[in-house]
Formats: sequence, structure tokens, C-alpha cells
Amino acid sequence: MSDGAGSVVRALRELSATALASAAALEADFDAAAELLRSTVKAGRTLFFCGNGGSAADAQHLATEYVVRYMRARRAVAAIALTTDSSLLTAAANDLGFEQVFARQVEALARPGDLLVIHSTSGESPNVLRAAEAAKRVGVKVLAFSARSGGALRALADVSVVIPTERTDRAQELHLCIEHAICELIEREL
Repeated sequence: MSDGAGSVVRALRELSATALASAAALEADFDAAAELLRSTVKAGRTLFFCGNGGSAADAQHLATEYVVRYMRARRAVAAIALTTDSSLLTAAANDLGFEQVFARQVEALARPGDLLVIHSTSGESPNVLRAAEAAKRVGVKVLAFSARSGGALRALADVSVVIPTERTDRAQELHLCIEHAICELIEREL
């Protein structure tokens, strides 16, 4: 096997092992996450997504799946990625501090019955922790997708899906897989 093929095969084996470990350990968390997303969508409330770096990309990706569609034509679902407005993000970072870039948007936009979906593999980034705290203050539930121990975010979330890995990339890959599966489930019900 060439170096390239060997690297890919090793990555796929590692991803598969992490996926199987997650499936075995997190079934109840998957159910709780699906129910929280499902009930929010059925109530006609808004999904807010945030994260940093690759997790910001995942937040944008998932918000798009809900607004536009994932697998089938259906009504639009209200979903907003809090990672996309460069003017707002830079003004908040400059004037309030980077730890407030998501919290400020939650305070301004979210209402009771909405859901904040946080992507943070460490669960320790100050800006997502402040967003979770802001969500609690305005009566918004928090769904966290993380890894490792779940960090401080785990205690702030109503539901946490914590992938049992130290690898950021594998956690993000599985977050996307899990959220796609839940999105497909919700889409079938719309």
C-alpha cells in the first residue's frame, strides 16, 4: 500500500472506531439531541448555531441544511449561524471583547423556546461559554456538540453530545454525521 493510501485507510479506520465507540456510548444523548431539535423545529422556533474555526464552518453548514434543505424538498426551518456577519463579529470583538461575539447576538435575537446549538470540541472557548450563559438568561435551551470531557460547556448545556476522542478532526467529522442524521429525521416529519 502506498503512503497516500495507507494514510487514508488509517484515518478511515480511526474514524470508524471512534464512530462505533460513540454509537455504543451515546445512544441516549443522540435521542435527547434529536428530541430537542425536533421539538424546537415543530414549535416553529429558531435554531441558532455557533462555534470557532472548523466548528464555525460546521455551524454554518448545519444552519444552511435547515434553512434550505438537506435531502428533500420541505418547508424552510428558521436557523441562523452566528458566525457569518463580519461587521457584527468585528464590532462586538472590538467594543465588547471576543468572548462576547456570540452572547451579544443571543441576547439580541433569541427568544424563549429557541435553541442554541454550540459546536466546541474543547467545550472551553470563552465565547461559546458566554453564549451558553446568555442563552440561559433569555430562556433558550442549549445543545452542545463537543469532545474529550465536554469541558465547562457540558455543565451549561441542557443536552450534550460528547464524542469520546481527543482528536478535534474526528470529533468534528462525527458531529456532522450525527447532525445530518438528526436533520434527515426531522426533514421526514416536515
